[in-house]
Amino acid sequence: MTDTSDAPEQPAAVLFDVDGTLMDTVYLHTVAWWEALRQAGHRIGMTRIHRCIGMGSDHLLETLLGKDRDPTGDDRMSASHDALYGQYWSRLTPLEGAADLLRACAERGWRVVLASSASDTEAEVMLEALDAGDAILAVTSSDDVDASKPAPDLVHQALERAGVPAEHAVFIGDAVWDAQAAHKAGVPFVGLLSGGFSREELEDAGARRVYTSPAELLDRLDDSPLASPPPA
Repeated sequence: MTDTSDAPEQPAAVLFDVDGTLMDTVYLHTVAWWEALRQAGHRIGMTRIHRCIGMGSDHLLETLLGKDRDPTGDDRMSASHDALYGQYWSRLTPLEGAADLLRACAERGWRVVLASSASDTEAEVMLEALDAGDAILAVTSSDDVDASKPAPDLVHQALERAGVPAEHAVFIGDAVWDAQAAHKAGVPFVGLLSGGFSREELEDAGARRVYTSPAELLDRLDDSPLASPPPA
């Protein structure tokens, strides 16, 4: 992690979602949830499950199974998902350009904070796979908040860790749930197509700009909302 004890004050932060934005993990989560739901007796198509990746598990299960479901099975299904997804941990792969994008943002004076719906343990595994800890100021996870995306709690927590107000931050994500969380927190949102949502969906959810991937955003950094932090 970056040591900022002697660093000058930085006026702005870029907040990054992780799954589907920096890590190529969306479809692994889809398969893990499909199997966890199947083991619990629920036949849910992968297309529907994919549309919910990026939500916290509580919102995902409510969306897929309904508010009237018996919630006593939620913890068991979440645990099954975690165990199934954990089988991929040693093979998790960052998206092309992800680590270089984080470093480029830090070099331009942005405070880089990861805001993930994953648990602390999953976030640590992804952080190790990213291998860009030198550029990252802080990491927030679902364990740090009471409500997961699309609630704005993770974004608020990331802003607090960064030490900047919402108007001096930008949120980068791949799902409409990221866009909704950012909007509720008053943070401008930039979308990536690397999680499987379409350009139109991200734009309709409020994305100011949309790029295909971290690599494209890195290549076009000079004319992007991340070209330079806004003045304090």
